[in-house]
Amino acid sequence: MWINLGRLLMLLVWAFFVLNVLQPFPKPLNIFINVAMIFMAIMHGLQLAMLKASMPKDGAPLSKGQQARIFLFGVFELLAWQKKQRH
Repeated sequence: MWINLGRLLMLLVWAFFVLNVLQPFPKPLNIFINVAMIFMAIMHGLQLAMLKASMPKDGAPLSKGQQARIFLFGVFELLAWQKKQRH
């Protein structure tokens, strides 16, 4: 339940960032939001890159859909993915 709530929160954050791109907020706020969006994209990209680097070479690779979900939801998708791997 908490993971899904976190995913919903991440969707709202991404929607807020996209809204700022489409309809920029007033001057000082839009710069802060753009910096936050870039930072989040870099951090989620690093999470994805680190997961891909730690995957076994002979194991099944991540699908494009899984990669997109990890980039979009970040740590919440990693937690769900880890929980699924244990079972």
